Amino acid sequence: MANTQSAKRMTRKIVRRTEVNKSRRSQMRGYVRKVEEAITAGDKAQAQAAMKAAEPVLMRAAQKGIVHKNAASRKVSRLTQGIAKIGAEKSA
Repeated sequence: MANTQSAKRMTRKIVRRTEVNKSRRSQMRGYVRKVEEAITAGDKAQAQAAMKAAEPVLMRAAQKGIVHKNAASRKVSRLTQGIAKIGAEKSA
């Protein structure tokens, strides 16, 4: 339990930040899910459109400390590779 005034203020601040971070993480996951669903469905145009919206959200989450910068970059890379495979599978 917080004893000092500053510790009590920090506790309130942490609670507020946690709510904001949960919201941002949830939003990020939703954007990523849309891309993954489009890849699974094999719809390249929809996947590219979803990726165009998801990439800035992922990188912003990395800037805000929601996910690590390398984790966000890795996710973007893997989603991009998944979109590229859609065209390769159909032509093969």
